[in-house]
Amino acid sequence: MKINLNPETDPQSKIIVAMDVPSAAEAINLCDRLPQVSFWKVGLELFIADGSTILRELKARDKKIFLDLKLHDIPNTVASACRVATKYGADFLTIHASGGSAMMQAAQAEAQGSSTQLLAVSLLTSISATELATDLKVSLEVSEYVSKLVLLAKESGLTGAVCSPHEVKNLRSQLGDDFCFVTPGVRPAGAAVGDQSRVMTPQEAIAAGANYLVIGRPIVAAPDPVAAWEKICQALT
Repeated sequence: MKINLNPETDPQSKIIVAMDVPSAAEAINLCDRLPQVSFWKVGLELFIADGSTILRELKARDKKIFLDLKLHDIPNTVASACRVATKYGADFLTIHASGGSAMMQAAQAEAQGSSTQLLAVSLLTSISATELATDLKVSLEVSEYVSKLVLLAKESGLTGAVCSPHEVKNLRSQLGDDFCFVTPGVRPAGAAVGDQSRVMTPQEAIAAGANYLVIGRPIVAAPDPVAAWEKICQALT
């Protein structure tokens, strides 16, 4: 299933809030405090701690789910993991594009016909241009490297990708409106960047062509998460 590429004009529908907490109890508390949030991201920490519990709870509350597992292994292993993961009924599930076309094709074959759309993770937003060159020994510029990975994902049958908002504008011009872009590395103006290297504000990311924004710590770790959420939504109107 392909999720709506053009969320409603309500800015709330464009924001995926990251449940960056270590337990289902804390995640459920977040849901209780922010009932207006319709789309939640469950990442590795929470999934390992209490994955099935929180995913069932989110489904019971009729919430959309971004299951951000960033799967990366040999094709057979990733395909098998996707076969199991799609049973949770998540709307999005991530795999690493750097796993290659065979891996992505095998994963897509397992997800086909389910309610889950696979997203290819291009380059983590924590990785800078310097780290790409010195640590990973990739000679390409960040934008070129990300473009090659996302285009490979499309050729492998995927219909969406995760990338920094800095790369979205160029990719949108290449892939058109029928490809879904989910962007982490989104920080409200004045917010701490933390471990992110390639960031934009929510307004800038939407203007660049992102379909959905992943925002975690600026909301979840705020002294008043409700006020932080409302301020971000207001900025997008």
